[in-house]
Amino acid sequence: MQSLVDPLSDVLASLNVRAGSLSGLEAWGSWALRFGVHEHIKIGAVLDGFCWLTVDGAEPVRLEAGDCFLLAAHEWFAVCGDLDAPYRSAEEVYRASSSRIVQIGEADHAADQERTLILGGSVDFLDATVALLLSGLPPVVAIRATTAQAKAIQPLLALFVDEVSAVRLGTSVVSERLIEILFIQALRAVVAGADAPHKTALPGWLGALGEPRIGRALLIMHQQAARPWTVATLGAHVGMSRASFAARFKELVGLPPLVYLQRWRILAASRELRCTKRTVASMAAEWGYSSEAAFSTAFKRVTGISPTQYRSAPLAAVPARLNGWPALPFRVPAPVDGHADSSDA
Repeated sequence: MQSLVDPLSDVLASLNVRAGSLSGLEAWGSWALRFGVHEHIKIGAVLDGFCWLTVDGAEPVRLEAGDCFLLAAHEWFAVCGDLDAPYRSAEEVYRASSSRIVQIGEADHAADQERTLILGGSVDFLDATVALLLSGLPPVVAIRATTAQAKAIQPLLALFVDEVSAVRLGTSVVSERLIEILFIQALRAVVAGADAPHKTALPGWLGALGEPRIGRALLIMHQQAARPWTVATLGAHVGMSRASFAARFKELVGLPPLVYLQRWRILAASRELRCTKRTVASMAAEWGYSSEAAFSTAFKRVTGISPTQYRSAPLAAVPARLNGWPALPFRVPAPVDGHADSSDA
């Protein structure tokens, strides 16, 4: 998978996300919580003890200390220490707590009962293009403590405890960075797991990274995005006919090759509009457009607004509402500063 890291890195670098604050659950004895349908990705880790995680009624997954997990949006889930315990409403329990680490169970008997500590947060996508690319995420991903991805973040788990246990200067910033690291490691684990023997191939863009020829095509498209590609030349680069390449690419990625390429160019340009003061004309030339007008037309076709409008109000972009976009598994969150609402994408 080493040669296929670049497209994933590109998309991760382009992430425009809002990371939620860290929170925790400390439990003893027989306990069970049920969480309603959520409109964001949830990331978490078990620091002590164990728990059972059930997503949308599927078979429960046992998580041990050191394990991390990722939950895709639009699913209800339950966490428990005892599969036979009656569920309580997680929303009510968290609402009643004055601490960011919620305590449930019989804490007074902690000496003879195993303690479970779970910490986590959430990630909202502020760019529907990224949400589309990550639409192949399975409902639940367990990152075992013995894997390289989990080992890479285990030294940071102690920071989770520190950040939710006390209020310090910069707590919100540190919390967001920790959640982002967990999310990136989870995506790495998803791709690595799909490439392992006897694993089921992932659907969508993430799965396409693991398919040798389509993954190679994605790498070429990301490395040479400004090149005037045709479906035929892309197919030839990976040893496929025009027709077979076009069909296989759309089957795995969900978009025709040149439509994907256009959206990738716009996503990359969007990042520069948000983070730099470069002129629109200079970006048009870099991303393979013959003029500023041609770039602006393509940008508006993808996002629904012009580059200038996007620079001042990125949350006003509504690509998920345009014709030709597959249904998104993630909900683009409502804006926080008065821009047009795209939350029903």
